[in-house]
Amino acid sequence: MNLPPQAPQYPPYAMQPPPYAPYPPAPAGWYPQAPQPGTASGAAPEPVPGHAPVATPAAPVPVRTVRAELRGAVLHVELDSPDTGNAVTSAMLDELLVLLAVPDPAVRVIVLSAAGRDFCLGGDRDELFAGLDEDPTGGRIRSYGDKARRVCDALTNNPAVTIARVQGRATGAGFALALACDLRAGADNAVFRLPELALGLPVAWGGLLPRLLHEVGAARVREIILTGRPVGAVEARELAILQRVVPEQELDGIVDELARPITRRSEAALRVTKTLLASHASATRLADAAVLDSELMASVIAAAHYTRGLADRPPAG
Repeated sequence: MNLPPQAPQYPPYAMQPPPYAPYPPAPAGWYPQAPQPGTASGAAPEPVPGHAPVATPAAPVPVRTVRAELRGAVLHVELDSPDTGNAVTSAMLDELLVLLAVPDPAVRVIVLSAAGRDFCLGGDRDELFAGLDEDPTGGRIRSYGDKARRVCDALTNNPAVTIARVQGRATGAGFALALACDLRAGADNAVFRLPELALGLPVAWGGLLPRLLHEVGAARVREIILTGRPVGAVEARELAILQRVVPEQELDGIVDELARPITRRSEAALRVTKTLLASHASATRLADAAVLDSELMASVIAAAHYTRGLADRPPAG
C-alpha cells in the first residue's frame, strides 16, 4: 500500500515559543530543546520489576553560548558569552549550526546579535592551541574551521534574510560572522579589525576573505589586512561593510526597520531572490578558495606550535 509522503521535519523553533526569559535555567527556554539525561531519546530508563530503581546520575548541564527567540517571522540569534567577548568556540559553532543549518520556511528574517559591549572578539585561540596539543596533526583545528565555514555559509545561503546587529568590536571571526549576513547595521561605536597577521595566523576563517573582496574590493582589503588597522563605523559604511550606522541606543530600532518589510514577503520570492543574488556573487569568482580555510589555519598553527616547541628544547649535547 502506498503511504502519503511524510511532511518535512523542522527544528522546534518553527513553532511559536513562549517569550524568552533572560538567562533561564538550562535547558528550559532553549530552542531547539536539548535532550534530558536518560536514554538516547531523553526519557528516563524504565524500572525493572522486583528491583530497586537505579539512581541515574545527573548529567552536567551544558553551558549555552547562544540564545534564540522566535518573534513572529523573525528569529533572533544572540551570541551570549559576554565574559569572553563572545569568543567563538567549537561549542558555539555547534549551537549556531543547530539553529541555522536547517532552514525554517516560517522564518523570513534572522537577526544575529551579541550580548555585552562587543559583538565578537574573534575565535578562541586557547581552544585552538589546546586542540593542537591533543592532536598535533591539526585534526581538531580542521574540524573547527569546517564548522566555521558551514556556519557562515548557512548565514549567507539561508533562504531567510540575515541581518547582523553589530556593537563594539567585531574582530577576526566576529568580522566574518557579520560579513556573512545579507544586511549589516552597526552602532556608531562599532569597530572592525583583522589582526590575524600580527597573531601569526592567516586570514582564513569562515570564507571571510572572498566575501570581503567581493563586498569591499581588493585594494582596500589588502590595506586592511596587511596593516591590521581598525575600521570604524563611519568608514565601514563607506566601504559597504555596514549599510546602516546609528547611535547604539537606536540600533534595535534600525534593525526592526530593516526587518519589518521583509517579513511581509513571500517565502518563495525571498528564496528565489537570495539564490539569484548568491549566484551572481559567485559568478565574479573563478573559484572559491574558502574551502581550504580549515587546512590553511591548521597548517599555520601547527607549524608555529612545532617551531615554538623546538625553541623550548634544551640544546643538544
